[in-house]
Amino acid sequence: MCGIVGVVGNSNATDILIQGLEKLEYRGYDSAGIFVANAGDASLVKSVGRIADLSAKIDENVQGTAGIGHTRWATHGKPTENNAHPHRSETGRFVLVHNGVIENYLEIKENYLEGHHLLGQTDTEIAVHLIGKFVEEEGLSVLEAFKKALHIIEGSYAFALLDSENPDLIYVAKNKSPLLVGLGEGYNMVCSDAMAMIRETNQFMEIHDKELVLVAKDSIEVQDYEGNPVERESYTAELDLSDIGKGTYPYYMLKEIDEQPTVMRKLIQAYTDENNQVVVDPEIIKAVQEADRLYILAAGTSYHAGFATKRMLEELTDTPVELGISSEWGYKMPLLSKKPMFILISQSGETADSRQVLVKANAMGIPSLTVTNVPGSTLSREASYTMLLHAGPEIAVASTKAYTAQIATLAFLAKAVGQANGNEAAKNFDLVHELSIVAQNIESTLSEKDLIDDKVRGLLETTRNAFYIGRGQDYYVAMEASLKLKEISYIQCEGFAAGELKHGTISLIEDGTPVIALLSSDEVLASHTRGNISEVIARGAKVLTIVEENVAKEDDDIVLTQVHPYLSPISMVVPTQLIAYFATLHRGLDVDKPRNLAKSVTVE
Repeated sequence: MCGIVGVVGNSNATDILIQGLEKLEYRGYDSAGIFVANAGDASLVKSVGRIADLSAKIDENVQGTAGIGHTRWATHGKPTENNAHPHRSETGRFVLVHNGVIENYLEIKENYLEGHHLLGQTDTEIAVHLIGKFVEEEGLSVLEAFKKALHIIEGSYAFALLDSENPDLIYVAKNKSPLLVGLGEGYNMVCSDAMAMIRETNQFMEIHDKELVLVAKDSIEVQDYEGNPVERESYTAELDLSDIGKGTYPYYMLKEIDEQPTVMRKLIQAYTDENNQVVVDPEIIKAVQEADRLYILAAGTSYHAGFATKRMLEELTDTPVELGISSEWGYKMPLLSKKPMFILISQSGETADSRQVLVKANAMGIPSLTVTNVPGSTLSREASYTMLLHAGPEIAVASTKAYTAQIATLAFLAKAVGQANGNEAAKNFDLVHELSIVAQNIESTLSEKDLIDDKVRGLLETTRNAFYIGRGQDYYVAMEASLKLKEISYIQCEGFAAGELKHGTISLIEDGTPVIALLSSDEVLASHTRGNISEVIARGAKVLTIVEENVAKEDDDIVLTQVHPYLSPISMVVPTQLIAYFATLHRGLDVDKPRNLAKSVTVE
């Protein structure tokens, strides 16, 4: 969601801030701004829209040796320049950027800020006014004022604060929202995502919840809210600028769809030894073995990946699996089994809803495994164990390669645990071979882009709504496929269990309604879905079929190579990703940056 950048001690501060914000565009935002300063001079520039709109307003006079910048995804107040960050205090001396949600901002306004003149409607502006009040009306030092404000403010936040009278120091604090310190040579940075500053450095320092950091050009001082010093080592971010770029691709989403065969092969390398035997951390295997029930907690696409792996995990580990939506469980934890284990799936490892669940799980002593694409992310640090997706940076808001990597990674977990348990199905499941077939199958699908493009153009270019249907594993793929279509093309789309059509949802089918049917290798389920296809055709639906070869018929539209049923959700979803991509192009929309959405959802 919102993105933070900051730099101190570099005369190219403006350029560093702008390029950092550009690297954070993928997170989703509706306005942006920067503040730069040096001794005796300062500039604040804000704009609604894209970073390009902000850059157009910056001239050669906007220069400094320190600064902070922000991309805003609106939570409080509409996307306007007054609501865009950075925000200033009453006198303009203090400037603040903020990710997160301040829950008691109205109480702060009422109890502390009588007579203050607020320009917008954001909770952030109230926070910087509070800090300014403590310095300028109560005579506290900036550090004392910041600490006092932090003890009053409730909610989630990542703050970066600059004092225009002393721009040689950035004051930083966080709670629940991600924030890092980047270490440069002769200057230092802050950012909400290492990607923002990877051009400048690959050395970063984590900031934990309820920590305050003083960032100067040649020093980093970490302390808790009581002023006690904290020692913290830096780490090397495993990112490459070439991974972040689009290369020759018109959109990140298409690049990431095309990278999926490579990701499958990277996972084989990561989770096998030189003899092609599956290797997973023995401590993770032991923790799963000791659990009497696995609870998969996730949101959005990651939630769908959990459904796609439920059958495989249960059959190979001999352990029941339940799915939970993180945003629901964070507030109301259901009755759990005697020996639960939580598996948290998150592309970014920063999903606030899932972290809320993890905090409760840790307090209850429940073992946890994070399955994520980002080493060193919050969920990875705070869970008992981590399994990485090895998918490389995913920039497009619509997740593609992370979803398929999540399924494949959990397949390695299921295989390893089942093998350790002596499960016959697990021993006979040649995962390396089967995943190699999946990678080849994806490559075959990617070679049929023109066919898929033609099918989509006539079916989805002007429609208002559409439906995916399937049974068994195909229903779970339908859930993800419909999400992909609706989030970037804005077509109102739902994924239905095909057998449920006659129980109500077939009333939505009318003349010309697009229905995309998924039929993988289970012949019994496929024959039943064929019956459902006939039912919707009889009511005027325009049907497109995606089928595996062993259940295909002559007039099917997209035919895929048959793969192992446990892995069919990987190969079956790829044509639906391309369907969403081409439908969005045909409708003249931005594939990578759908309206109102953010890549990394860091607020609850």
